[in-house]
Amino acid sequence: MPAFIFLIFLAVPLIEIAIFIEVGGAIGVWPTVAIVLLTALLGATLLRVQGLATWRRAEEAMRRGEPPVAEMLDGVFLIAAALLMVTPGLFTDCIGFLLLIPPIRRAIGRFAARRIAASSRFTVYRSGMGMGPGMGPGGFGPGGSGPAPSRRGPVIEGEAEEIGEDADAPRGSGPDPDSPWRQ
Repeated sequence: MPAFIFLIFLAVPLIEIAIFIEVGGAIGVWPTVAIVLLTALLGATLLRVQGLATWRRAEEAMRRGEPPVAEMLDGVFLIAAALLMVTPGLFTDCIGFLLLIPPIRRAIGRFAARRIAASSRFTVYRSGMGMGPGMGPGGFGPGGSGPAPSRRGPVIEGEAEEIGEDADAPRGSGPDPDSPWRQ
């Protein structure tokens, strides 16, 4: 991985220099500088508009009781797009603009999520939630409320609270009944 990062830090400036030489030779120095400035302004405007839309979608997801995972991932990509677009260069501007296109951003996000999920190991321990068939006291696998067995990878501890549905709440205002997180 460090070699890959080194190659990126070496390759991107070389690509930018080559593009500046070609574009500057074709249209001149000042038009090239103007293009870089205009793409930065356009990118900042698009970022602001899409960032606000993403923020609204995240708030709406939280109001519905859903985790705003997709919106958070969109936010990460929007920050990356902003950093790429503020960096002077035509190549980084192109990559930043690609990250501002929602279908491309979502496709990259799905690819990244699959890669992360495939390379990670998750173990869930629940304590105090009762026993189910074939489960230990913690609810998932053997053990449970005692100390977690020694495994490779990080252990993330947390607490969960089961929330019942109100009989007088309007339909659709509670958590999604089809959610995989419901039992």
